[in-house]
Amino acid sequence: MVSQEQRRRQLAREKFLRQQQRRTEARRKARLRNSVIASVLGVVVIGSVALYTTGVLKDDGDKKENASAEVTPSAAPTSKAPDPCAKPAAGSVAKLSWKKEPAMTIDTSAAYTLKLATTCGDIGIALKTSAAPHTVNSFDFLAGKGYFDHTKCHRLTTQGIYVLQCGDPQGTGMGGPGYTLPDENLKDKSLKKNIYPAGTVAMANTGEKHTGGSQFFLVYKDSPLRPSYTPFGTIDAAGMKVLNKIAAAGENTGGGDGAPNATVVINKATVSKS
Repeated sequence: MVSQEQRRRQLAREKFLRQQQRRTEARRKARLRNSVIASVLGVVVIGSVALYTTGVLKDDGDKKENASAEVTPSAAPTSKAPDPCAKPAAGSVAKLSWKKEPAMTIDTSAAYTLKLATTCGDIGIALKTSAAPHTVNSFDFLAGKGYFDHTKCHRLTTQGIYVLQCGDPQGTGMGGPGYTLPDENLKDKSLKKNIYPAGTVAMANTGEKHTGGSQFFLVYKDSPLRPSYTPFGTIDAAGMKVLNKIAAAGENTGGGDGAPNATVVINKATVSKS
């Protein structure tokens, strides 16, 4: 026969076990909830700073050489903002590809400029020839072949980082010239405290070393980015006005990263020796 004291102790043990089970279950649910929250936050971070990889930014070529951290399809302007740009010039994108980087033909001691004649206005860029000779030489080569002509700037990021991404003939974030470029000028004096300042033009890449191709981004507002994207040019004052006009029109997702509402097409890209 069980005494009252034994019964009391048995009930106390059972109560204790139930409490322990409830606490264990609560901890399990908390861990599950936290893991879900962490996953969601990870997705948000990746989506808003896709250029951290230009994702912002990834880069060119196939999936291993893809110019955008996540593919952002081009889209027609939406009713959310008026389109501040003109209709594109007549013509079509050239389907060009090469197996290797072009031979060095520029004068690395000379000054070069890149002019992007876009549907939104002209963007002039002073190129950093001596600091990024492979990149500048590639742009001189591609522009001379008409590679950039009639291509869309397919991506505008308005949260976390502030960039317009261009240079993909496909307009999807997947295109490239068929070759890759070495990283250059990653210790440029303009890059301070992991900030790419407004006015910078830099190469997109896949997040891996030496995966630049033809895609590049133009920074319209100081943007926190690891110094992993070759800075190869600086936008002039008139070009910054054009870039800010494009940014003011917003992007088509409302989430801070999508195709620009403005119809941004590079009618003609020209590299000139000063």
